Formats: sequence, structure tokens, C-alpha cells
Amino acid sequence: MRDITVFSGSAHPELAAEICSHLETPLHPVRVKRFANDCLEVQLQANCRERDVFLIQPLVPPVQENLVELLLMLDAARGASAARTTVVMPHYAYARSDKKDAPRISIGGRLVADLLVAAGAGRVLTMTLHSPQVHGFFSVPVDHLHALRELASHFRQYDLSNTVIVSPDLGNAKEAAAFARLLGVDVAMGAKQRLSDDRVTISSIIGDVAGKDVIVLDDEIAKGTTVIELLDRLRERKVNSVRIACTHGLFTDGAIDRLGDQPDVEEIVCTNTVPLPEAKPGSKLRILSIAPALAEAMRRIHDGESVSALFDTP
Repeated sequence: MRDITVFSGSAHPELAAEICSHLETPLHPVRVKRFANDCLEVQLQANCRERDVFLIQPLVPPVQENLVELLLMLDAARGASAARTTVVMPHYAYARSDKKDAPRISIGGRLVADLLVAAGAGRVLTMTLHSPQVHGFFSVPVDHLHALRELASHFRQYDLSNTVIVSPDLGNAKEAAAFARLLGVDVAMGAKQRLSDDRVTISSIIGDVAGKDVIVLDDEIAKGTTVIELLDRLRERKVNSVRIACTHGLFTDGAIDRLGDQPDVEEIVCTNTVPLPEAKPGSKLRILSIAPALAEAMRRIHDGESVSALFDTP
């Protein structure tokens, strides 16, 4: 691919390398320098002039460091006369800050979108935004992919005749329903109320789950408090088995161990949109790669082909 130039920030170079392997194009180096006053400087170490430039950088911890690095990469590409610069952001952490639900609160999802566009982003390629409306925060084209096909392909290896998909809350119900259609199974959901960042309550489950094999589907898992609360309600309904699936496996503060230690959890499945710890021997964690999907989307963006034809948003 002669006119494409791909760079990766520091957030997830392993994913960037895998994407470039599928594209059969080199991953070009980026030099990041930190000055004595703690400021960053970024240099893209390949020709960008009149090229289709892709910058791969999920917003993962340390989120603020990776965000500033991405903004500087965008500025460098614009200053190097790139024909177009596309941000490939598999995980948009600020998508959780999408509404004013308290007085005098910031809406980080919109602010960061404005920053990316101001720094030079001409297009954004992202995956499974926490809230679909965040798509509208950007004033440039956004290709919003999902990982439901990759997840569905994994779960089709099991007997699904007694299976139900369970969404932890109503906000994820539409995606859970789309996932259930892909697998040809029923769907249920929890009635969740969030009390704080690490405190939630699920008062009931809407749908028939008694005696069922359950697949809990969420967009992302951070501390895992929602899933653990949901497991308590599922046990009350005497479900047969539980598997957990998500797109973004953040697993902060030992969440993967807390979930894995639950005796009725048979498997935890996520994709590699964010860096993940190496699975320990006997771990219940299964990691699926979304590099082929991102690579194909990047190829189609570069060639001016339809992306939605392959990745319809559920």
C-alpha cells in the first residue's frame, strides 16, 4: 500500500504491529521525548507529505499521557503536510463522560473530541463507544465499529440451545439484543442504578434466566463491580452457568482475579482493544483479536470503499 503511513503511540504498540501485519505495510517509528519540565515532544520518523496517515492510539491508562501524546502526533502529522490524518482509537476512555448528570460537571467526551479535531484529526476510527451519542460529539467523520461478530464467532463453539444473553443495564440493551440475534438466542437485562464510580445496585433482572446458560455482555469492564452485583442476582435465579464477554477488558484494581475467582464463572472473554495482562496458567481469560477488523476498516478508508458494508453498527 504505497501511500499509507501508519504510526503508533505508546499506548498499545502490540496491537498496532498486528494491524500493520494484516495490512502488509510497515509500522513507522515515533520518537517521544520528555523535557526536564515534564513536557512531551513527538517526532514522526517517516515521510508524511501528501500521505494517508493513520495514528493508532487507544486512550488507556495513563489516559492523560496517552491523550497528549496523540494530540502531539496529530499536530506533527499536520505540520508534515499529511494529506489526511485518521485517528485509530480502539478505546475512547472519555466516552463515559457523555452527559451533564450533576451541576457544574464537565462533559469530557465532547471536549476531547473537540481537542482531537483541533489538533488535526480528519477522521476517527473507533470501536464500541460507551454511549452511541458520543459519535455525534465529533465534527469529522467517525467509523464506529463493534466486536460482536468476533465475540459471536467464539461463542458459537458451545451448545447455545439453553442460552440467554444478559445485559447488566438498560444502556447496553440494544447491543445485547443485537448479539442475541447473531447467536439466535434470547436476551435479558438488569435494572441497574449507579450510586458512585465503584458502587452499583441491580434491583432485578428483566427476562427469563432461571436454569439458563448465561452470557453476560458489557461494553467494558473496569473494576468489575457491576458484573459481580449482577452475578448475585443471577445466583438468586439459579442459572445453570455463567460466561462473561466484553469488548474493552480494562480490568483495573485486580478485577480479572476477582471475576475469575467467582466459582460459577466459567470463562471471561474480551478483545485486545486495550493492553491486557498475560493470562496466568489456568486463567479463565480468553482474548480475541480485533486487529483484522481494524486493518480491513483502515484499508477500506484508504481505498475509499464502504466501511459500513462490513461493520454495521448494531
